Amino acid sequence: MAQFVDWDLAAATAGALGKSGPRVSYAEATDVVSELRRLTEEAAGHVADYTGLRAQVTHPPVRVVDRRDWAAANIAGLREVISPLVNRLSGDKRPGPLTEAIGSRLTGVQAGTVLAYLSGRVLGQYEVFAGDPGQLLLVAPNIVEVERKLAADSRDFRLWVCLHEVTHRTQFTAVPWMRAYFLSEVQAFVDAAQAGEHLLERLRRGIATLSDAVKDPDSRASVLDIVQTPAQRAVLDRLTALMTLLEGHAEFVMDGVGPQVIPSVESIRAAFNRRRESGNPLEKAIRRLLGIEVKMRQYAEGRKFVHGVVDRVGMAGFNKIFDSPLTLPRLDELGDPDAWVARVHGPTGATPAAS
Repeated sequence: MAQFVDWDLAAATAGALGKSGPRVSYAEATDVVSELRRLTEEAAGHVADYTGLRAQVTHPPVRVVDRRDWAAANIAGLREVISPLVNRLSGDKRPGPLTEAIGSRLTGVQAGTVLAYLSGRVLGQYEVFAGDPGQLLLVAPNIVEVERKLAADSRDFRLWVCLHEVTHRTQFTAVPWMRAYFLSEVQAFVDAAQAGEHLLERLRRGIATLSDAVKDPDSRASVLDIVQTPAQRAVLDRLTALMTLLEGHAEFVMDGVGPQVIPSVESIRAAFNRRRESGNPLEKAIRRLLGIEVKMRQYAEGRKFVHGVVDRVGMAGFNKIFDSPLTLPRLDELGDPDAWVARVHGPTGATPAAS
């Protein structure tokens, strides 16, 4: 069985290179973990009431993690998905022992470098790869660090973060087909690689590009170099549309619920947006290469689309978006809510409705 990444080395590298968290006492750390768990449950009630979506499958409780544990969880999830794909692409043929040893260890160091960088910036994540239906992770050191930098009320900021991340959990647990659909699109991306294109080598170059950017902010390479065939671009368009919808929906929900339950939400949102838009040259280079700049646009574009649909057909009408993969918005519909409403609800569906 071919080994594409030395996952143990990736985990060790991420742990070694990850920066330390903010200074907190043991008692403070315990209080943060307890409050994040409590606020997750509170947020779940608010999200369910606001969206009308409720979990249809049992999900594990939230995991409040540190930076090392976040990296380890993502490595475990990626390992479960990538290893079978690599074996399939390689035909289970092992490369030479020297090539495998050097290549997998180099890629392990590079992947660990990228995860170390991200582990200091991610506030929360719904991790879909590790198991069905997924796992909600909240990165306590990062949440504390950001709330301090923003001088935000800690309870308000933590609930605000929980609203966003719980919305993502709701998207995957209230819509049981969502995870399988997402994973099938990842599989479709691999299947769309043309024979003889050496996708594994291009994946290695993509990981190397990200790793280089962490160390060299002047790098101008792009991870999109691994996307070469028209069929792969078509899959990427569908994934982009899906992620824009999910991110925009989470932003819409947190902004809709926030004013009702978070007294300082306006100042938090303003300060957080300023933080998103700022950054030193290294951070800006990483955001570009990792697609985080695209993700930031997705927040705005997706929120505008969700707002437009809810204005036209109400929340119940919007929720038809989750009926099946066929009712998800197409990429060109994200800028034209009327087009989605007309396709899914019919020409008379654009009448404004109460949500």
